[in-house]
Amino acid sequence: MILDDARTLADKLRSSEEYQTYREAKARAYAQSSTAALLDEFYTLRMKTQAASVAGTPDAEANEKLQKLGELLQFDAAAAAYLLAEYRLNGLLGEIYKILAEAVELDLGALEG
Repeated sequence: MILDDARTLADKLRSSEEYQTYREAKARAYAQSSTAALLDEFYTLRMKTQAASVAGTPDAEANEKLQKLGELLQFDAAAAAYLLAEYRLNGLLGEIYKILAEAVELDLGALEG
């Protein structure tokens, strides 16, 4: 059954190098309360700026703050490693979604940048 195959894929994802690296990096980054607070603020701002952009009302101030916060996080080795691991994991998930979408001839044109 197709759902059994999806569960098998989920198990493989959990044991993948990308996911294991992500988990370890996240644990290290969030072990530091100051880094955890900055990461939480980063994600909140990212959601806010993405929502504003989708709504057609970009928030220049929030975008600038997000950029500065991202730059600040790059100076924290644990945060930088976590964000890179998250980026790589998201890339893997994106590739999987693309393969699945192509299999059912789903047009991803609006999602591709």
